[in-house]
This record gives sequence, structure tokens and C-alpha cells, in this order.
Amino acid sequence: MPKITFVDHAGTARTIDGEVGSTVMETAIRNNVPGIDAECGGACACATCHVYVDGEWADKVGPAEPMEQDMLDFASDVRATSRLCCQIRVTAELDGLIVTTPARQG
Repeated sequence: MPKITFVDHAGTARTIDGEVGSTVMETAIRNNVPGIDAECGGACACATCHVYVDGEWADKVGPAEPMEQDMLDFASDVRATSRLCCQIRVTAELDGLIVTTPARQG
């Protein structure tokens, strides 16, 4: 199982096993990761699962699609590596992925 590390805005890291085929958001919700609200349940209809992808992983995760980019307009403190984690599928290649949650969602 690929390991995903969630770092909160205060710097506390939690490494969790992700299930291939699920999303990073689903992994966070199943494991009660603080800072991931996921109000729309993964429908890419809000910005409450906003994360910053670690720079070393940005190319492997890939860029946001246009619909996701539109939703990121509603997120706070958007950065170059911002993604909605409901749109990141867990794959074996993402073993070791590191994402950081912003200080606040939405």
C-alpha cells in the first residue's frame, strides 16, 4: 500500500497507508486527518480538501484539470502546488507522497 504523509499547517506529520484506486481525500477522511473537511464528498464542487503537494511530488501528481482549477478559486492561500486532494488518485507510484494542509479550508 502506498504511504501518504499529511502534514498539518503546524508541522505535525501523519503517515497513512493509501488504497490504490481511492483518492488522497478518501484516505484522509477514512483516517480522520485534521484539516481535510471534504464537504462535497469528493465531487470537485468545493475547495475544502485543498492541500499543497510537496514540490518533489508535483510532477508525479500532475497539474489540476480546468474544473479543479476553477474550484481552487474558492480556496484560501492558493499556491503553485495547490491541489484538491479529491482529484488525486492513489497509485503505487505515489508511495511516499507528502501533502500539507492549509491553515484553513475554503
